[in-house]
Order: sequence, then structure tokens, then C-alpha cells
Amino acid sequence: MPKVTYGGQGGQTFEFETSDDLLAVRTRSGQLMSERDLPPAEAAVMEDMRLEFAFPEAGVEVYRRTKGKSRSALETMKRSLQEFKDTRFAGRVLVQKGSREPVVYTENMFVKFDDSCDENHCLDILTNIGLTVKSKVGYARNGYFVASPEGTGSHVFDLAQALLDRDDVENAHPEICRQKAQRTINFNQWHLKTTTINGQVIAASANVETALEHVRGEGITIAVIDDGVDINHEEFASSGKIRSPRDMSFPEHDPRHSDPTPGRRDNHGTACAGVACASGAFGASGVAPAARLMPIRSVSALGTMAEAEAFMWATEHGADVISCSWGPMDGRWFDPDDPRHDVFVPMPDSTRMAIEYALANGRGGKGCVIFWAAGNGNESVDNDGYASFPGIFAVAACNDRGKRSVYSDFGEAIFCSFPSGDAEFLAEGHPAPLTSGIWTTDRTGRQGYNPGSRQLGDLEGNYTKSFGGTSSACPGAAGVAALILSRNPELRCDEVGRVMQASCDRIDPQEGDYDRATGRSLKYGFGRLNAAVAVRNAVRDEPIESVIVSGRFSAPVLDFRRTEVKLEVGETRELAGIRVKIEVEHTFIGDLKIQLIPPPATRVNAITLHDREGRNTNNLVRTYDSQSVPALGQLMNKVPKGEWKLQVTDHARRDHGHIRLMQLELHPGIARSVREADAVVAEIGEGNGAEQTTPRRRRRRRTPVS
Repeated sequence: MPKVTYGGQGGQTFEFETSDDLLAVRTRSGQLMSERDLPPAEAAVMEDMRLEFAFPEAGVEVYRRTKGKSRSALETMKRSLQEFKDTRFAGRVLVQKGSREPVVYTENMFVKFDDSCDENHCLDILTNIGLTVKSKVGYARNGYFVASPEGTGSHVFDLAQALLDRDDVENAHPEICRQKAQRTINFNQWHLKTTTINGQVIAASANVETALEHVRGEGITIAVIDDGVDINHEEFASSGKIRSPRDMSFPEHDPRHSDPTPGRRDNHGTACAGVACASGAFGASGVAPAARLMPIRSVSALGTMAEAEAFMWATEHGADVISCSWGPMDGRWFDPDDPRHDVFVPMPDSTRMAIEYALANGRGGKGCVIFWAAGNGNESVDNDGYASFPGIFAVAACNDRGKRSVYSDFGEAIFCSFPSGDAEFLAEGHPAPLTSGIWTTDRTGRQGYNPGSRQLGDLEGNYTKSFGGTSSACPGAAGVAALILSRNPELRCDEVGRVMQASCDRIDPQEGDYDRATGRSLKYGFGRLNAAVAVRNAVRDEPIESVIVSGRFSAPVLDFRRTEVKLEVGETRELAGIRVKIEVEHTFIGDLKIQLIPPPATRVNAITLHDREGRNTNNLVRTYDSQSVPALGQLMNKVPKGEWKLQVTDHARRDHGHIRLMQLELHPGIARSVREADAVVAEIGEGNGAEQTTPRRRRRRRTPVS
């Protein structure tokens, strides 16, 4: 049974089985069979199949046998298609075991060798098993995108597993393509300010108009990774508005690589870009109208290498904020019995490493700020390996009444909400929305959602008034981050998160179920973003303190043993934020489980920072906060005084190491910008114990909001 493992040995494995109902067809010409006139013989075969979905960029379509056709008939169809001149491949389709979700595999693989290997060693191994390097990835040391010989077929799973079984390989998996869903519900700028529509006052905005009195996103670039953007639209056509456009369908040496023009029926990206940063000069303003736009067209299936390369392009070409309004297929929001609601879809290692690279290296090391649409399935976002990935801000949708949009996903990973469209659902007592959705840019003329009707937008067809879903909420939140960074470009990505966290309005307090300890709701995260408050919080008059308590150690980590180091904290004020930095030397961090044990008086249980991820990667140097480890949010409003412990447990034999550093960065009081902080640094001496010494105070320049 074919299987793929993400996360290296000891990672999560997904098994697939062959479908008796589906057939995949790939053409040599790249033209989809469903979009051309077929010769009579081919047309006769296709009459017995129904198109299920397609991957146009690869010329691949997946068909389902029509009702009444036997399984043997499917085999006959396959043989007939294989005889046609333009057929490159015709064969059965794999479905994920359990969920029955169809996937398409290519004969390509992602492989990452151990960091200690030299390039010649890596290339020799790949060559010896017949693999050809298509590209060496820039976001992971010794990472390669490789191709197996044409005709390898399902044997590509065996090749990947054989590589993964080697001690010098960290990750190896075939390129698995899944359906990608755009996160929109197609249902005027009420999301930006309080306004009146059809005689009804709508007061459920993100308070953007007030924020724009102080800052408009100057100097910041928002990358929108989507199905393309109409960059000739009047709201994007001003000089300098577009930066480093890219179409991931073409290699960089192809002149078409810099043209992100949408394909036929690709309307989604233009609307998303408008919500984020339309200039507001003609018919629609974005949340950050003066921000630059980096349109990245990526129409490949979910999980492809093009997906990973899109993040690399954004990072290397100056994106400050990245907005992604797409992800795994959602279940039907109105159908609680839809089996898709319970399907976990993982993020492949190639995409994971590209995103980790963006978070660590973007913006000159301060990290790109990445937003993801939570999803429109009325289901748990925690089953979405993309939106729930640590370090990403998952955005839910709230409506024009200040309540949850009925379709919006929920769960532990929701960070915040932003206004969007809604739908009526009387079965659950959910009323019809007051508006038709979000007014934003549309593809120019008759090409987009609005072909030129006042019922749908404007008469020229340049704007739509019914955009929605978490697809619209996500770029709205990205626009708020651009305003924050425009006001204070020195903030790290996690600091932007703290500013946003402190700038949310707790809407729907009766049904939001905000946790008293963390302040977080499963429906709204920390609440609906308030852009004006966020801009004010980005740079404040009054300084705050950042208390840093750290210890240097030489504590050995032994096989099947737990090692513990301790810090004593004297701070007696309640916490508004915390960051934990650790340094552990070890030759196989996949053996390790690392937990932070707060003082008993906080009544917070052990918090897991690292749980055997990383396989045979050497050494762990990482900083954790409440965004990457949500459980740290339990420490908000707790007094940190007392003994803190770091426990490292080695769960396997052979490899060994030492704990070298434990550091707590404590933010007492109301969270404000670290740029304004008076940082109190408490240096701790060497050894397995530590004592606090006289703190040093450093003052940073204050820049008040005008």
C-alpha cells in the first residue's frame, strides 16, 4: 500500500489505496481533454466519465465513472485512453485511506539530506538511484526537488521510503497533489468604517478609516499568493504599486514568469489583493492602500513544489506580509455529516521548510508575517495542517452584525477574526446578513465576478460587492499587519502578533466563550481586529519593561533519562507576554521531548515546547512564544515569581548532548511594543544552577503616534 511520511522518520505517515471509481488522465500537449474538441473515438470514451477535478498547470484531469458503469468498464476506458496519441498517462487514482480524499502523485520527490552531508555526497546518492535534480531549494540546507525516470509510476513511493530509511536523509516524500480550495463564499466598504447600506447602519467594522488618518501602509509590501491578480486594474496601476510579480507556473528564465495575469475564471486573487491594499483612488480602498503589492500566481495543486517556491520567492524579494486565502478542501458548512469535517490534511515537508525559512529569514531576520484563511467548512481549523501551522496567523470571519460568519472554521489555531460576508442558516437560528458581502476589486470589465451590473457591483465591472468567506478576512488582517509595520518596521513577526493580540475587540461576548486564562475564543481567537488600536499599540509613548532571565548550563542529556535545569524568577507583576529561548546540543533532536514547568503558584501544567520533531537534525536553538506554542498563553495574567524548570527527556538510545541555555523573556503589565521597551536584562552565570544578578537597563527611542 503506497504511503507518504511527513516529518522524517518518526513523523506522521499517511496511507493510500487505489480507487475503483476514479481515473487520472495526463496529456502530452498539456491541453485538458475537457476543454477541447476531441476526435470521435476519444469523445465516445469520455462520454462514460464525469470530470471530478483538474490540475490545469500539469494537464491532468481526474474523472469518475458514471453511474451504472461497472469497475471493469473503467479498466476498458483506461486501456482505450492509453492508445490515444496525446495521452501521456492514464491510470487509477489513489485515495487517502480513511477519508477517501483523491490525490494525484507525480514522479517527482522532495529530498533533504542531513546538514552535515556535502553536496557531492548528496548528488552521488541521487544519481546512483536514477534521480535527476530539478532544483536545489534555497529554504533548506541540502534540500532537493528531484525527478524519477518517466514511467516510474507508483514505485516513486518505494524510492522515497528507501531514501527516508537512510541515516543521512532527514526527509523524503513524493510530490502529492491535492485539490486546493479558495476560501471564498460568493454571497460597501462597511468592513472599513461604520456606514449606512440600504438604510441600515452597519457598525461592525475593523475601524480602518480611523487608522488611515495616521498611517496607510507606506513602505510595506504585501505578497498575495493566489490564482493571479489583474495588475492593470485601475487600483493597482499606479507607479511603484506592483513589486516583483511572479507566475509560479513558469521557470525564471521564461519571460512569462513575471506576469501574474489570472487565467480564465481565476477571479479570486484580484479580489483578495483589493481587500489588502487597493489604492482607493477610484472605487475601492484596501486596508493598507499605500502598501505595495507582490502578486504571486500559484495555481498548482495543494502540496506541490511550486507552492513551496512561492514562499521562497516572497521572502527573497522583499515581502513583509504574506496572505494565503486557500488551503485543503472544506467540508460543506451546512452539512454536519460531511466526512470531510474530520479529515486532517498535513503540510508537506517542502512547504513547511519554505514557511519556516520565511518566518526566520524574511525582513532581514525579523520574519515575514504570514496570514492564512481559516477555512469555510464550519469545522475545526486544527485539522488544516496549513492554517494551524505554528507561527502562522489563522483568520476567522465575522459578519456585519458582529457575530461569527456561519461557515467560518473554529478551533485552537484561530488567532483573530476580520469582517467578511455571511449566509442565512435558519436551521441554526442564524439570520440573513445585512449586506451582500465585501466590496473590493474585480477583474476589469466583464471577466470577473461582476460582468457589469449594479446588482453585483459597478456598471463597468471593475468591482464586486459580494466577496466573502475567510478568503476576504485573511487579506484584511494582512492589511492591518502592514499598517502596524508601516508605523513600526522594527517589530519582529511575533511582536506584530502581540500588537494584534492586544488590539482585538472581544465581539459577541455571550457566545464567544473567551477563555478567562488566555483571553482566546475558539470562534474569534483574540477577537475582531481593530486597526486603529493596532496602529496606536504599534508605537507607544510610555516605555514598558522586558525582564530577561537566562541561565547557561552544561547539563548532559542521556539516553532514556530526563534532564532538568532551573531558573529562579523574582518578578511579581502579572505577565502580558512571554518568550522562551532554549539551546540544546544533541545529535538527533527527534529523540527529545522538551517541556517548560512553570512555578506551582501559576497553576499551569507542564507546557510542551518540542515533541520529537526534526528527526536526525543536529542541535535545537529556538525561541517559543504564544503564537508558536499556544499553551504559553495560559501564563497571561499570571505572576511569574518562583522556580521555572526546563525538562529534556531523551526517548531513544545512541545519540546524546547537553542543555546549554534556558532564557525567559517576561513582559509584565499591558503588552506594548518592544521597540519602546526599557529592557531589564538579568544575566545568569554558568552551571546547573543560577542566581539573578543586578539588572542592566537600556532605553530605546520613543516615537509617539501623532
